Formats: sequence, structure tokens, C-alpha cells
Amino acid sequence: MSETQQAQYKETIPLWLAVAITVLISVPFSLWLGAFNFAVWCSFIVWAEYFALGAKPAALRTIIPSFAYSAVLTGLTLAAIPLLAFLPSLVTLGDLAVMVALFVGVAFMVYSMRWAKVFEDGSLPFFNGISMVLAVYFTGSYPQIVSGPLTPLWAAVWAILMAIFGGLLGVFNVWLTFPKKVESPQPATQA
Repeated sequence: MSETQQAQYKETIPLWLAVAITVLISVPFSLWLGAFNFAVWCSFIVWAEYFALGAKPAALRTIIPSFAYSAVLTGLTLAAIPLLAFLPSLVTLGDLAVMVALFVGVAFMVYSMRWAKVFEDGSLPFFNGISMVLAVYFTGSYPQIVSGPLTPLWAAVWAILMAIFGGLLGVFNVWLTFPKKVESPQPATQA
């Protein structure tokens, strides 16, 4: 095969069916674990990132560090909100503290993207790490086993675990199609 030709793959099981099977397999994780039900919507977002970043296991080397870094910093940002309790409220109790913490925290996170190429290459999972922790935390979509100042960090850890599950769903989804390499027909030679 010449360098200009790329390998062609054919799915044994069509993608539409593999996606439906993968969703079916994920459902018990979101319904049957009680207090530990997975926030599979978070996982599905990372599953989509897996496809957006090439649908190869190597994409996880970009997704997981980018998502985890921004998720941990978002958890720390949320944990800092009580430190700003001295700020006055605008409409609801603590709203200015939340706004100031998120402004400073998100500004720092986005600025820090320049420090590592993986964060720049993984800007989609980086920003989703921020939004998923905010969503998991503010909706209470994590096991309520930690209370007090560590709660936002626990929400961040839970979001990271959901991200890892989403990456595994992506790998499983591609594997489930059983892609097979097909040879492209060689052009006939002139005699």
C-alpha cells in the first residue's frame, strides 16, 4: 500500500446498532446502583469526545488528563466559595461569592491551558471537565457520602470517574463494530 493510500475499514456490526447496544449496556449503571448510580450523561459527553478526537484508544491520553485537570481545579474553585462568604449577596444568599470564585477559578484554568500541549489539544474535554463538575455538583448527581468542605472535590472525583467510564464506552463502542481492514483494489497495470 502506498503512503498516499490509507487503510480502509468496514464495520461488521453497523455503528448505529453498536451505539444502541452500548447505550443499553450503560443503563444498569445509571439505574441499578442506588446511591451510586452513574451520571451517564457525563459519561456520554466524554464518549462523544472520544469520537470527536479520533475514536482511537490514544485519544484517552488527551481526554483523561485534560478533563481531570480542569475537573479538579473546578472542584477546588467550588470549595473556595465559603472563603468568600464575607461578600454581600446581590439577589440570593451567597451569589456574589459563587460568581467571584467561578470568575477567578475559570480565568486561571483557561489561562493555564497554555502550560501543557495536552490541554490545548484537549480543549474540548478541558472545557467539559469544567462544565461537568459544575453540573454534577449543582445537581447533586454524585453519591452523597462526603459532606462539608470536601463535597465539591468529591463531586469532581465523581465527574472524573464518569469521564473514565465514558472513555471506556467509546472504546467498547468501536470494538463492538468489529472493524475489519479491507484491501482497496489495486489499479490494473498496463502491459
